[in-house]
Amino acid sequence: MTAAQQGFDGTAAPEGRPASPGTGAPLPGAGPGEGRVPPGGGRTRARATGRVPFPTVDEITRHCLDEAEPDTVHIEIHLPRRPDPDRLRRAVSEALRRHPRILVRQTPSRWWHRRYVWELTDGPDSDPVSYPGGTLEESRRRALAFCPPMNATPPIRVEVIEHQGGWVLLTTINHTALDGPACLRVLATAAECYGGADNSPAPPPVRSGASAPDTAPPPATSPWARPARMAPETGEPGDRRAQRGVTGNGMLVTDLPVPARPPRTPDGRAAYTVNDQLLVATWIMSARWNRQHEQPRRPVRITMPVDDRPRTADMPIGNGTRLVEVTFGSEEAELYDTLTASGAPDRAAIDRLLRATAARTRALKQADRPQLGFSGDLLTTPLLPVGLRAAYTRALRAGAGPWASTTLLSNIGRVPYALDFGDAGRATGVWFSAPARSPRGLSVTTVSTGGRLQLALRWAHARFDDTAGRKLGELFAQALESTSYTPGGDGG
Repeated sequence: MTAAQQGFDGTAAPEGRPASPGTGAPLPGAGPGEGRVPPGGGRTRARATGRVPFPTVDEITRHCLDEAEPDTVHIEIHLPRRPDPDRLRRAVSEALRRHPRILVRQTPSRWWHRRYVWELTDGPDSDPVSYPGGTLEESRRRALAFCPPMNATPPIRVEVIEHQGGWVLLTTINHTALDGPACLRVLATAAECYGGADNSPAPPPVRSGASAPDTAPPPATSPWARPARMAPETGEPGDRRAQRGVTGNGMLVTDLPVPARPPRTPDGRAAYTVNDQLLVATWIMSARWNRQHEQPRRPVRITMPVDDRPRTADMPIGNGTRLVEVTFGSEEAELYDTLTASGAPDRAAIDRLLRATAARTRALKQADRPQLGFSGDLLTTPLLPVGLRAAYTRALRAGAGPWASTTLLSNIGRVPYALDFGDAGRATGVWFSAPARSPRGLSVTTVSTGGRLQLALRWAHARFDDTAGRKLGELFAQALESTSYTPGGDGG
């Protein structure tokens, strides 16, 4: 095992989904009065202050909810010392007040309504912060299995857990309501309210010369070509797993070195970014996995969220990313055998794929398109009742499943906030994980802090058991290391 792979801690969630605790019941492993699911109609229900129709992303996500695959995003902020419970609760409460768009709950809906509607409130229905005790692994399992309800505000849960001499703020997000970067902005405000230190975002690095490429990107594969699907590996037949009711997600959390890049050219242009290296590493992981499992060769297609929002205190809260699909063009077919053979991948072939990917991602990021494409806007046009729109959205999603991308890579990038919690200390690490929804069944999420890359690999138990998840993590670590620049080792 290489040094880059020694961070794997084996914290995969157990297979199967535990029984739902029910409204108002304590979560598994929670102490008395802690970690409760906020009741939908409790006596402390906050006063409504306004109404907002569901945006496109929220509505389509709401249409496609599946109890077997809770649509959660999880964030871990690791701190060296224990935050004081009362101060932390006050800080989180103030952060929610400063970002009122997070204080939403869904209004009751009927199939004939034209819109789903968020109700803005003047405060939370119940305290989202708890100190439930137990282990970090147990808290992670709750994050994958139990989604904060949409009918109570805020749609997040913050558990504070002791772990290896430090403390972890583990936040679980209902992804129908908001995404990880938006929630991290709220948590950065909470850190500022708790510790008093300035948690304003650091300015982004200067990217001179990183404008449009000199030449058009190489041609990509046809959108009508069926992409590769990751070969399942469960150690038992799929029908037997179905009979056992195996559902939910597993997760692997690790820490890797940020791969080196070649120096910039005299005009400041970068040959490729860390994000491009992550895309190529994901391609190598996927292609090698399928070759090892003797799958037919198909083009690898990766869904990548792009987030153009500012990280300042007025950052829009909600689901603000747009999804683009990265394909790898003619070079994928030409280099497939070289890059998927056993042993270390050929450095010249990797460099060629990196540069072609960089050209393509620059073009994709600059393209002006809706968050989910024009089809997403069309599906949410309120000409028909939500019940009918939900039915045909689910039918279209099922019919288009074979053309869904191979996997999802969500690179949050460098965390721009200090996340200074005063006497509890500054964050020593931050992890995210994105849902592993079918039909992909696999998501890769990365964050960069302190010159390290925090990786969370998440998989659907219907497709991969936990042993397979750890194998995929090792493949990714090896692939990412192979993209690291070595002077004189490539054409950089």
